[in-house]
Amino acid sequence: MMKSTPVAWAALVVSSAALVSSTGVLRPMPAAPKVSPESQKVAEALSQAYESVAEFVKPSAVQISVKKKATGPNLRNFQFPMPGNPNGPGGNGRNPQSPRDMKDFEEMLKRFFGPEGMPEKNQFGGPGTGVGSGFVYDDKGHILTNNHVVEGAEKITVAFYDGIELPATVVGRDEKSDVAVIKVDTTNYPALPKGDSHKLKVGDLVMAVGSPFELSQSVTTGIISATERNNVRINEYESFLQTDAAINPGNSGGPLVNMAGEVVGVNSAIVTGSRGNDGIGFAIPIDMAENVADQLIKDGKVSRSRIGIKLDPLTPVLAKQLGLDAAAKGILVGEVVPGGPAEKAGLKQGDVIVGFAGEKVDGIPSFRLKVAASPSGKDFAVEYYRDGERKTANIVPAPAENVVFDVERDQNKGDEGSATKEPAKTSVSDFGLEVQPLTAELAESLGLPKDVKGLLVAEVKENSPADAEGIKEGDVITKILRDKSVQPVGDVKSFQELAAKSEVLSFYVQSNKAGSRFVSLAKATPVK
Repeated sequence: MMKSTPVAWAALVVSSAALVSSTGVLRPMPAAPKVSPESQKVAEALSQAYESVAEFVKPSAVQISVKKKATGPNLRNFQFPMPGNPNGPGGNGRNPQSPRDMKDFEEMLKRFFGPEGMPEKNQFGGPGTGVGSGFVYDDKGHILTNNHVVEGAEKITVAFYDGIELPATVVGRDEKSDVAVIKVDTTNYPALPKGDSHKLKVGDLVMAVGSPFELSQSVTTGIISATERNNVRINEYESFLQTDAAINPGNSGGPLVNMAGEVVGVNSAIVTGSRGNDGIGFAIPIDMAENVADQLIKDGKVSRSRIGIKLDPLTPVLAKQLGLDAAAKGILVGEVVPGGPAEKAGLKQGDVIVGFAGEKVDGIPSFRLKVAASPSGKDFAVEYYRDGERKTANIVPAPAENVVFDVERDQNKGDEGSATKEPAKTSVSDFGLEVQPLTAELAESLGLPKDVKGLLVAEVKENSPADAEGIKEGDVITKILRDKSVQPVGDVKSFQELAAKSEVLSFYVQSNKAGSRFVSLAKATPVK
């Protein structure tokens, strides 16, 4: 046996002490987290505020159960191709892990669940059923929710916080804004007070209330992440509030409230790759929803206004060519409806609108919402630039159904037309396209009015400036931007001459497929 040394004994003692300490025998546990009294008071106050808001909102928030006609495939009965069994139920005789098969699988998931990362209205439930949310809107039994919650409903049941369930009927729906109003025969539950969504700032605390995954009276908290999200592209009219308060399938139609318990938004959509909360939810501002709801209650429908112009974005290139600063904000008048309010007010193609009804115009979506919500028949001041000079005019919006573009009127026409011999094509090689004169027969075959004047895009070179800007064969160039103003395009020769001496060629293109717009093409740089 080896003789023990003092060093060995010392090591043994240290090791034993460390072992005992690691087991917690010698380490005292703190009685409470080290939080200053001031911080503790703030945390308690915030917690109490959340509790108070949740308790206040509870009697007004409802769960909406909907029975609908079953449409589309029922996932409960769908059998996916299983690995190793390509010939089994749902199989296709191919290796299920082949690239082609996996692509088919991904496309199928997109059809059922929506493309990953894309906004989707968060209705919960299988075909034939659905559970959403809503809130008491007034003291007459009206309940505000989303259109997609009750659209196509055969039976609607509203469940209140105290377990009472009542049948409801649809008062009105507006698909364009995704707002709907339903009604129950009771006035026993309080309406939520309405806040001012225009005053919301990024960072403001909010609470989302609803029935996610069929769970009643669920609340989540977060902040306003962004305002005026008007390019989400799920509604025709939108200016969403974005929040990180958890919104899940079933929350649709529920209230988004501020810390005063006032409803500031209607929870409507999520961006998700998993059909669950990814921290990006969208709510319709209550200011917008209230305007729609009041019209639905009064008239059963929503009336909107138009001024009869097609809107195009003002790019820095177009701004400079129109004699404005490259950083100028506004919208470009792309087209004017003959006889419409804009034409009567003197607006022309190529004008740049910078103000409406005393407010600045920064972009197309917000301007479109302002015009749509403006009363028909009332004068509004519109400010715009023409030839670099600021001008003002009075414009009288008209009911939307009375202001219709030719392309809308003729959009159901087929592509049938007279077969005619095509005129000669002329290349504009620096910009990658070939054009030819537009005849009345060609215009008609493209679904355009016979009297449209311009040049037909006969061919687009691959990877050219025209291709990069989305110009397609069959597009029609009707106007050209020259000398700081919009002018008729003229004939092929004049267009070719202008292109030859221009580094940037800007023109207005009409298309029944891609829509009409102004485009700017930068001359291709030769490869050395």
